[in-house]
Amino acid sequence: MGTAFITGAGVRIGGAVARALGHAGYDLALAANRSVGPLEALADELRALGRDVTLYSADLSDPDAVDALGAKVRQAHPALDVVVHNAALYERTDFASITRAAYRRMLAVNLDAPFFLTQALLPSLRAGKEPVVVHITDIGGERAVSHYAHYSVSKAGLVMLTRALAVELAPHVRVNAIAPGVAAFPDDFDEATREALRQRIPMGREGSVEDIARTVVFLAREAPYLTGQVIAVDGGRSAQL
Repeated sequence: MGTAFITGAGVRIGGAVARALGHAGYDLALAANRSVGPLEALADELRALGRDVTLYSADLSDPDAVDALGAKVRQAHPALDVVVHNAALYERTDFASITRAAYRRMLAVNLDAPFFLTQALLPSLRAGKEPVVVHITDIGGERAVSHYAHYSVSKAGLVMLTRALAVELAPHVRVNAIAPGVAAFPDDFDEATREALRQRIPMGREGSVEDIARTVVFLAREAPYLTGQVIAVDGGRSAQL
């Protein structure tokens, strides 16, 4: 089936995407930073399916670490069929309180890392059979959400990167994005906050990380003419914002 590279692959959406692609037959190159323990457990699970799994650890806020990761993955995997940029920072902060350091770190992880990792991995992507890059963005990247200015700016940039690379890397490399709504609540959201968010979703419930993972598999296997698109997997929430 080929090989897939996923950042932020240890937990939540990244873990679900790795599991789904593994079950779909892909060998895996998985990267994480703070979730190395869960990543190792996931690797054992996927190896039991017969998948080849290689693990990487990198702090994507560090440009040198991003460059080193790209070089290691390119050397170990001369052909890549799927690249999923999932790793991200998510912080709720009043605009007046966002420091330059926090702003730069947010953009470094959420936008710069996908930009420069794709650049580093381009030879491997061009060697893939029907390669696709998938950015995990956010509905907040196209519609303003209060108290998430630097996060929203980073995701808006990722949306434009999706469209720019879809044009530039065609026809061989496809580039698409998935914009989740509420796929997995942050751990620090209390039940009242969660219920308030559910009330704003037309389908009346949160989604799941598996919803995102299934969409990644669809883009990888079933959509050879789809590029430059942002698919909102959000229960209809973005339709009413």
